[in-house]
Amino acid sequence: MSKSLKRVRRALVEAGLEIEPVETGNATTAQMAADLVGCAIDQIAKSIIFRGQTSGAALLFVTAGGNQVDGARASTLAGEPLGKADAALIRAQTGFAIGGVSPVGHLTPPRAFFDPRLMAFDMVWAAAGTPRHLFAIAPDILLRISGAELGRFSAD
Repeated sequence: MSKSLKRVRRALVEAGLEIEPVETGNATTAQMAADLVGCAIDQIAKSIIFRGQTSGAALLFVTAGGNQVDGARASTLAGEPLGKADAALIRAQTGFAIGGVSPVGHLTPPRAFFDPRLMAFDMVWAAAGTPRHLFAIAPDILLRISGAELGRFSAD
């Protein structure tokens, strides 16, 4: 089992949850992930990382699978201009590789923002530290344990 997957499992247990990530196979898009677990695309909680251009820190935007992050809205919410986060920053701050970034279990938890669209569902699916593992969770619980704040940052 990868170190990343172990960190996610530990974060779930430490939050008092009995959730076991499942191996789904490689999914490179939200639609592929939704197809693998049999849910709607918006039930996939994508973890998108940006780099704060002022702070230099990674910022996490957890968004519904069918949504795209609007850079201007996200920058306003974050309070600083945002740029592309490279693989090295993502790995150094979160401990995850691109494609497997989870909303929980980071080496250094980033400031995080949560798409209100996810709250429309009883259950959402999030990456569990690898591109091949997901876990199902109620969105209100994911919001709480991720330390994120609700905010409108997706493109309409």
